[in-house]
Amino acid sequence: MSHTDHASATGARAQPLSARRTIGLAGAGLSLIAVSYGLARFAYGLFMPAFRESFDLTAGQAGTIAATSYLAYCLGTVAATVATPRFGARAVAVSAGALATTGTALIALSPTSLVLTAGVTVAGSSTGLASPPLAHAIAVRVAPGYRDRVQTIVNAGTGLGVAVSGPVALLADDRWRAAWLTFAVISVAATVWVRFRVPGPAAPSSTSPRRAKDDDAPHVAFPSDARRLFAAAAVVGAATAATWTFGQELLETAGGHSPTLATIAWIVLGACGLLGAASGELVSRAGLRRAWTVSMLALCGATAVLAAVPQQATAAVGASAVFGAVYIALTGILLIWSTRVYPARPATGVGLTFLMIAVGQSAGAPLLGVVADRAGLATSFWISAGLALAAAALAPPGRIRTA
Repeated sequence: MSHTDHASATGARAQPLSARRTIGLAGAGLSLIAVSYGLARFAYGLFMPAFRESFDLTAGQAGTIAATSYLAYCLGTVAATVATPRFGARAVAVSAGALATTGTALIALSPTSLVLTAGVTVAGSSTGLASPPLAHAIAVRVAPGYRDRVQTIVNAGTGLGVAVSGPVALLADDRWRAAWLTFAVISVAATVWVRFRVPGPAAPSSTSPRRAKDDDAPHVAFPSDARRLFAAAAVVGAATAATWTFGQELLETAGGHSPTLATIAWIVLGACGLLGAASGELVSRAGLRRAWTVSMLALCGATAVLAAVPQQATAAVGASAVFGAVYIALTGILLIWSTRVYPARPATGVGLTFLMIAVGQSAGAPLLGVVADRAGLATSFWISAGLALAAAALAPPGRIRTA
């Protein structure tokens, strides 16, 4: 069965949302991704210098703490993949918001590095729970012609969250606990929005005579084209771990910049990440294969610039901008790729793909931290650039075989 046929069968299981409710779902999904990824997870890198000073952490220890977030993300993704078809998108999405709130509050109140690790772990689990239910709700309830666009708009919430965390950090200055309490309050608001805008389980449409046959189809967990998809996702995770975890420290130490300049670069990274929402349009115009290759080469270039000239303010901010836009674009491409490999089970496809991103990041962060301790941060970034270059060869096939 072709991608279009599968998508049509999936979409026929419930009445599509109205335009107004589709916009509401997109807004709520964008906000949940913003707080779970941009605040609860990636803001750890923004505050890395403050955490290292407050808790006397080495780069290796800081990388290990980051890895707990990625491992929790893995567990959360598995839980969401299993729970979403059973309990519905709304329940799982609300759980993601609740974990983001709990994790950010724990970080804000942490008296020791052990509690900090617990908070980072809980916060990281929220990201794993967030993406599969939103992808499922969009694939099942949004009209077919708008699905890819809505998927990539929601996915761009990471950039929004990163962009918001920067000004909060600047206003808080050295009061990082106040910043994380602010993140917790924002997470509460996003969770409430999700509760009222993400649809719950819907009754099947009366115009779906083949629903039972589709549901009873044999489940293929790992179709042949999924192997390349998962490998590509894992390498993206490993190749981006250095920038997300140590980017701020690179600019402040090897680059010699002030915390203010480093935070501005972080804000630019997040703001440009919103451009990643255009990845759906890029895929429709250039195709998955070309969009992937161009984006990976851009990621390689941005990471290499950070490694080569972190002391050049214009180059560092520019490379951060490219990294933000390309990272969100790549995760959007992976999201679309996964829903094409698993068109009848979007939560499974997105869950497994984002799980592999987390596997790459959870392996990369501590290893790159050890490299940084022994050979310098720039070396870690050069390794990441090499991984991005290698990943360009893992482009999607011209014709995707589906599950």
